[in-house]
Amino acid sequence: MDSTFFKLFADIPVKEIAPGYFSKLIHMANNTINFIDVTTDSVVGNHQHVHEQLSFVLEGQFELTIDGNVQVLDKGMYAVIPSNIWHSGRAITDCKLIDVFSPVREDYRKL
Repeated sequence: MDSTFFKLFADIPVKEIAPGYFSKLIHMANNTINFIDVTTDSVVGNHQHVHEQLSFVLEGQFELTIDGNVQVLDKGMYAVIPSNIWHSGRAITDCKLIDVFSPVREDYRKL
């Protein structure tokens, strides 16, 4: 297998980026993809960043607040978070999420 192009997901280390948020991060030139397992009742507080963000729910229920708008996201739903918009989240159940950030999250690259 040519490791220039093909990788094993199992080889990505898990990093706890916030309490209860366990991530596998892939960084490319222009974006970061974050595969996250979140434990029930784990919260990420209200914050904003320059990055555009897409948040996909693969399993579970996740409550996301974007610019004061609260929505419970179920499996198969996703949210679009524009640059510099305040947002927060809470896992209602154990969740599997994918977040895509553009541009790349240099702060996550340093973890």
